Amino acid sequence: MASLKDMRVRIASTKATQKITKAMQMVAASKLRRAQTAAEAARPYAEKMDAVISNIASAAAGSPGAPALLAGTGRDQVHLLLVCTGERGLSGAFNSAIVRLARERALSLMNQGKEVKIFCVGRKGYEQLRRTFEKQIVENIELRSVRQLGFVNAEDIAKRVLARFEAGEFDVCTLFYSRFKSVIAQIPTAQQVIPLVVEAPAANAGPATSYEYEPEEDEILTRLLPRNLAVQIFRALLENNASFYGAQMSAMDNATRNAGDMIRKQTLIYNRTRQAMITKELIEIISGAEAM
Repeated sequence: MASLKDMRVRIASTKATQKITKAMQMVAASKLRRAQTAAEAARPYAEKMDAVISNIASAAAGSPGAPALLAGTGRDQVHLLLVCTGERGLSGAFNSAIVRLARERALSLMNQGKEVKIFCVGRKGYEQLRRTFEKQIVENIELRSVRQLGFVNAEDIAKRVLARFEAGEFDVCTLFYSRFKSVIAQIPTAQQVIPLVVEAPAANAGPATSYEYEPEEDEILTRLLPRNLAVQIFRALLENNASFYGAQMSAMDNATRNAGDMIRKQTLIYNRTRQAMITKELIEIISGAEAM
């Protein structure tokens, strides 16, 4: 049985841990609001960009001059998985949920005889994926030094992906990230970005509006598609940022509660042990006095 001194040290250590987790919870809560606002603000622009490109792409359907980012390479053999995760841990299942989704997709493709390449954005995803797919990882970008995410960060990633696509290194690119829903709900998401998936209009949407484009649709798409890739990546980074702070806030709240429970149990054991030792000493004193 541990001594009273060891118990006091253990209780003090748990209280110190509780203070740290409480502080981390408050920091995450303070950063969450700004990150959530940024993520929600990016959604309408990204969705409208998708809608505009879908409209133009439907007009250019079947055109022999359609850009490769829309038409694809004509093959489906080499897949690039663009996996965006966080730079830090202590956020519950946030990072592991994204990695799990990417891992399942990679294994499924490999079982079909496809070649898989992985582009990691974020240290935690890279650390987890390299255990199983070290040979498949072709590039890794860390954003730990970036204090505030900007569109320039997404543009840099998009340029690297486009350079690999133009070099013929892959046929299909899928983006993995966590979509922010609430503090307790973050949804791991897989989104194909190359070639762009154009959704067909709903059956009850009515007759489509006809537009005339200047310059031609193919030329507009050539300019818009690379920017759309950067926009979708930027949206994913912002969604990830909000999801990370939401997950961390929830995880630290649970850790703080668990530390409180441990302190109460340890204090109860300490008091019982102390009382038993005092009782034992009293019995020894009384027995000694009677013997005299």
